[in-house]
Amino acid sequence: MAFTERFQSFVCEGDSISCEVAGLEIIARIVRDDCPDAPDERQDGFWPSLYKDAPGFIGAGNHWRERFAQAQAKAEAVMEAWRKDEWFYCGIVLSVALEGVELENHAASLWGIEANYPDSDNAYLTDVANELLPEALDAGRAVLS
Repeated sequence: MAFTERFQSFVCEGDSISCEVAGLEIIARIVRDDCPDAPDERQDGFWPSLYKDAPGFIGAGNHWRERFAQAQAKAEAVMEAWRKDEWFYCGIVLSVALEGVELENHAASLWGIEANYPDSDNAYLTDVANELLPEALDAGRAVLS
């Protein structure tokens, strides 16, 4: 049991995929995350560091200056793309229906996922939907019983 349909390589809020399992229709949709925190506020180690005990430490060894400069440039590009709303954080929310009647609008979800992240194909969004599928099925079956 899995979604055979995949989210596109560029997604918008409200985009969805669906599948049918044992007569239940499961819809996975993208909902914009309402947390306004920037990527560097959400993720320890977002910015590269030269300090070994700091999150984001790039590691010792040869060519550390080049590795640090590349990591810094990438972090700056990711932040700039986020500021321009080229990518966003979202939740994958699954709902369950039977014969067109919605049983559970929010049967399962995972939040804080990057959508349209630079150099990403959004494949992870479908992976998350598949991981949430058993939980959504359980919620739908619970409503039926």
